[in-house]
Amino acid sequence: MDAIYERGYVYNFHFHLIWVTKYRKPIFTTPTLVSDMKKILTRIAQLNEVTVETMAIMPDHVHLLISFKPKYAPTNIVKAFKGASARMFFEKYPETRQQLWGGHLWSNSYYMSTLGNMSKEIVEKYIKNQPTKNLRKNSDRHSSPD
Repeated sequence: MDAIYERGYVYNFHFHLIWVTKYRKPIFTTPTLVSDMKKILTRIAQLNEVTVETMAIMPDHVHLLISFKPKYAPTNIVKAFKGASARMFFEKYPETRQQLWGGHLWSNSYYMSTLGNMSKEIVEKYIKNQPTKNLRKNSDRHSSPD
């Protein structure tokens, strides 16, 4: 997971995104359905300048490891994936709507976490040690030689 260089900024963050089908109903139960949802999500990613690093389509949920420019809000990326994928999937498989009460493909909820090159523990330790390092540097500067 390398940093991505853009004009004027560099970023290196990755999001693990998971969402489930409505009522956890197993929808993606054949290789064709899985393949078609992968194609749909890949297309949505391209349209929204999202890099899909890893993808898994399970019978009742989706896992994505994605990266996107800092100018985009994570919630808008989620809405793009869930909204457009449901529309596109139902266009191709209208009969699927009948398997879901209310005709919604996805549950309203989702899980998203960020990842980077450093673990949370390493960053916490780094931040906690900053005051100690700065104190040491300042005391070394101001101490008089013996």
